[in-house]
Formats: sequence, structure tokens, C-alpha cells
Amino acid sequence: MKIVIAYPPLNCKRDKKLVPLLSQNRQFQWFHSPTYIYPVVPAYAATMLKNDGYEVIWYDGIAEKKTYKEFLDFIAEENPDVIMMETKTPVVKQHWKIINELKTRHASLITVLVGDHVTAMPEESMRNCNVDFILTGGDYDFLLLNLCSVLKKLKTKLEPGIWYRENGAIKNTGKFKLDHDLNTLPFIDRDLTKWKLYAYKNGNYKRTPGTYIMAGRDCWWGKCKFCSWTTLYPNSRTRSPKLVLDEIGILIDKYHIKEIMDDTGTFPVGEWLREFCEGMISRGYNKKIRFNCNMRFGALKQKDYNLMAKAGFRFILYGLESARQETLDRIHKGLKVSDVAEGARMAKKAGLHPHLTTMIGYPWETKEDALKTIRLAKELFRKGYVNTLQATIVIPYPGTPLFDECKKCNQLRTLDWDRYDMQEPVMETPLTDADVKQFTQGLYKSFITPRFIFRTIISIRDFDDIIFILRAAKSVRGHLIVCRK
Repeated sequence: MKIVIAYPPLNCKRDKKLVPLLSQNRQFQWFHSPTYIYPVVPAYAATMLKNDGYEVIWYDGIAEKKTYKEFLDFIAEENPDVIMMETKTPVVKQHWKIINELKTRHASLITVLVGDHVTAMPEESMRNCNVDFILTGGDYDFLLLNLCSVLKKLKTKLEPGIWYRENGAIKNTGKFKLDHDLNTLPFIDRDLTKWKLYAYKNGNYKRTPGTYIMAGRDCWWGKCKFCSWTTLYPNSRTRSPKLVLDEIGILIDKYHIKEIMDDTGTFPVGEWLREFCEGMISRGYNKKIRFNCNMRFGALKQKDYNLMAKAGFRFILYGLESARQETLDRIHKGLKVSDVAEGARMAKKAGLHPHLTTMIGYPWETKEDALKTIRLAKELFRKGYVNTLQATIVIPYPGTPLFDECKKCNQLRTLDWDRYDMQEPVMETPLTDADVKQFTQGLYKSFITPRFIFRTIISIRDFDDIIFILRAAKSVRGHLIVCRK
């Protein structure tokens, strides 16, 4: 049986020059400068299938800059039995059209969709296109292996969480279960999954080549009302520190990786973090690579940050979201505004590079509230507590509590999924569309000050620093261009 795991080429109707950031991304965006995230869970799927004797082909038409015709020609030439595609809300309608065309051209081809949108609304996609199977939940690597085993008649029963058709009727095997043991996962076959496609064009890397791993699935907090991945992972699990360390060793020795980004929603803390850091130090990995992760303000103390810095951590990504306490409470962030400056200060003191993510366009926030977030960002940059920042428009994705709340209160402007692409507000808000774009730009501009530029220049230590700064400047310029449109 031949299986293709594919990311077909996609086009932005607003601007065909923009590149979709789709793979393994919690919040879909069109980028002016190409940015590619290594899709860890699909890569596990490919590896597990290959290890079980299936012929697996990895095809990323986005990262490989293929045309749609080239994609169709590829499918015709390879004639696979199964094709799996990851989708998200802003591009799900494009995937429906792709599936319908594939089924017209290749009637026997088995099509599979995965991702947070189809997990939230599986029946919608079953009715709007001729897809054969939808794998719901975040363990679709395990589910795809199970599905292929059933198709090949090696197993007789589909696992919970799979939608399918039977005699023209839409059926499913029930609610998905996140009961798979992550410690049974194989080490990803990075060659099979063309890791180099994602090793350079990514703003999180200071040194390249870089790659992604996941210590867990997904966030041990898991309560933020806007996060699409709470749909995939309503509860969290982790791999053992030893297995994660073993994987890092392979990445260093076999692939000569210089920087690793862990894509777990929030990196494990407590005893898990201590054991991991001590392992990084004792194995000497802290001298060979730099390690990046997502973290929450208020989760760590100074001694934790110090240990992380000693263990080789560099880049720490925090979700600030807003400087208005009422907003943080309303989106269940579990964070006090006062925690932000203190957490960033401690991380910076340890020698780490804090990065903030912020959002503009909440239905209940006024101009003054948005300006408060900009002022906090400026203050943090002025004090030198943070290094970089990312600003986006709040989007309520189907499956999230924020979407349900907005739909119930008639605060959604549209249910046209194409427009859920972070280029405009889709919720009713006191701000005008121009305000939202202006304030989003304002967040980016908040750190471009003479003080910041001087601090950046004097921080340069080697050629990697220069390349990183130039790459970051290009990325910020791209964000500003997109925000103006």
C-alpha cells in the first residue's frame, strides 16, 4: 500500500505572493516572507507507517514551491492508495476542492483529512466534499496507522475518533481518545520527511540548520479559550525526559542540528524540566545545540531559568495576549499582568531571549485597552526584558470556547472560513478594521527604537548573530507589509 502525506500548494485570494504557514501551526497565517514549521505529528505518522512496511511518500508542495498542476501530475504519476492532508479553518474550503478534484480524477484514491477544524466540525467536511475519512483529535499519527491496517485487513476495528462513509451514510467510531503512549513513538525518520525543507526559513532559529521536536502533547495548562489546539488535545501527556534526550542526541550526531524548537504547547516544568536540564548538561548537549521552547509566565522561578540557561536553552516564547487583566481572565489565560514583567526579567537575567506573542481585536476591548498592550510591550523592550515580539489579530477558531461564545452572542461577522486568516477581524469589536491593523503594526513598531537597535548591535558576537538579525528584520518588514493590506 502506497501512502502520501501531502501539503498541496495553496493560494491566497487576497495576495498570491503570500505564503501559507499551515503545517503544525496553532494559528494559521499568510506570510510575506516564507516560513516553514516542521510538522512533527505528520512526520511521526510517516515514520510509523514506513516502519510497519508501508510505502510512504512525503510531499510538501508549499515548502517545495510546487504549482498545483505539478501536484496533480505527481498524484497521477505515483498513483497512491491513500493521501492524508492536514487542514485548518482558513484553507479548509481549498482542501474540499482539492479532494473533490482528486476523487474525480482518481476514483479509487482514499482521501483523509486531519487537523483542528475537521476535529471541531467533522460532519461539515464530510458533507462539503467527497473525503473518505476524517481523523479527529491530535493523535492522528496513531489513527492513520490504524486506518491503514484496517484497509489492508491487518486489523478489523477502527479506533475511536474516525469518521467515514458506509453505503452513502456518514458514520463515526465515537469520540477520539488520547490514550496512546507517547513513549512508544519511534524516532522520526527525518530523511523520509525531508527535514531540510524546514531547517532554514524559520524565524525562531538563530543558528541553522534547525528542527522541531515535541516533548509532549500538548499544553499542561490547556485552558486558553482562543487556542485551536485545545480542540486536538483536551488533556496533555509527555514523553520521558530520557527519550527526548536520546532524540536530541540523534539530531546532533546524525543531522548536525544546531538549534531545536520544542513545539509542545507549554514545555513541561517541575521535576520533568529538572531531569531534562540535568540530562542536557551531563550529556554535553548544552555545548552543542541551543534549545527553544514555549513557556508560561508565572510557571518558573529564577533558579529554573538559571538551570535552563546552563542546559543550553536560548529562546523562550511566552503568550502575553493582552495587558488588560479582565481580558486575561476572560480568555482563561491563568495569568496576572504583574507576572509578565517579572517572568521576562528573570528569564533575561538568566541570559535567555524572551519572545512575546500578543493579540489585538478582542470583542470587548476598546482602543484604550489595545493601547495598554502596546504600552506594556514598549516598556518591556525599554527595560531590555524581552528580545522579540509577534502581534496577530484575534481569530475565534471553530472548536474553541471563544468561537462558541462569539457565536452564541452573535459577535461573528462571518462564517466564511476563507476570512479566518488573520488579515481582518471576524468578530464584532469596538475597534475599526483600520484600528486593528494600526495597533497590530504599533506592536511591531513598539520595539524598533534607537535603544533597541543599539542594544541589538552591541549584542553581536559572531556571524550567526548578524544573519539572525537580518532574517528577523526581513520577517518584521513582512509582517508590517501584511498588516498594512
